[in-house]
Amino acid sequence: MKIIVPMAGRGSRLRPHSLTVPKPLIPVAGKPIVHRLVEDIAKILKEPIEEIAFILGDEAFFGAEVVKSLEELAQGLGAKATIYRQDKPLGTGHAIMCAKESLSGPAVIAYADTLIRADFDLDPTADAVIWVKQVDQPEAFGVVKMNANNEITELVEKPTQFVSDLAVIGIYYFKEVGNLKKELQNVLDNNIQNGGEYQINDGIKAMMQQGSIFKTGSVDQWMDCGNKNVTVETNTRMLGFLEKDQVNMVASNVRLDNATIIPPCYIGEDVILKNATVGPNVSLGKGCHVSNSTIKNSLVQTHAHLTNAKLDNAMIGNHVKFNGDFTSISIGDYSVLE
Repeated sequence: MKIIVPMAGRGSRLRPHSLTVPKPLIPVAGKPIVHRLVEDIAKILKEPIEEIAFILGDEAFFGAEVVKSLEELAQGLGAKATIYRQDKPLGTGHAIMCAKESLSGPAVIAYADTLIRADFDLDPTADAVIWVKQVDQPEAFGVVKMNANNEITELVEKPTQFVSDLAVIGIYYFKEVGNLKKELQNVLDNNIQNGGEYQINDGIKAMMQQGSIFKTGSVDQWMDCGNKNVTVETNTRMLGFLEKDQVNMVASNVRLDNATIIPPCYIGEDVILKNATVGPNVSLGKGCHVSNSTIKNSLVQTHAHLTNAKLDNAMIGNHVKFNGDFTSISIGDYSVLE
């Protein structure tokens, strides 16, 4: 089994945090988004992973440290890491075809801006599976249309009339991903574009026309990391799942001086808390110093120094220095508020 991970986008909706760190590598509950995604998919598949192919953007942003992180992720799952580059943002189909040398055999394609919780077996009668989640406002999503045999017959983007309430979440399984490769090559060769880009959906629709059977895979939880507010919410939800799974989330060398931690919280190594109350639903990355502060429902990256803070629904970047009394804030790396 292979996992293909397109992650070349710059994550503009998550700025300023994605200006210095690629969005898939921003930690949620103490671990980068793409690490959590790939590890969770590997658990669902319940079979050995042979290769993980990552499609990155330009080397100036997705540099050597990013590559090293992804190689270590793959090695931890017993897989080979293969790195590809998408130099121009020409759509999901184009991104996948940047990894065409890896497009053979069974594979999962997963976009690295979402997290899931699921437990199910792949349908052996299906040529492909599209993961979906039931949603309240299907008109805001791409959805699947089903027939009486519970097979997907159509993909509809943001329908103006009700088609179904099963939204596509951006994770796909192909029994033979080479079939998708063939159809996407045809999309590229014939310059078939939607919105000025080459889309995976056009390859999938062509497979359906050739008789491939697509089924749905449902997830228990679908968590987005598209912007600051939903990323903070996803951090909260993930902390809750990890607490339920009885995962230890507080490093052994955390220093407490008249401080209280209200779980669930992730507290990284070398964190110092003085005259502070942290939690619930807070992630503090490695090396953070927090004093005279109250923090809840917030996500703080590494080496931030926070003083006199009263934070709720906040997202703080790396190496930030903050001294103030603001509440719902979004601060990027190396910012200083005093």
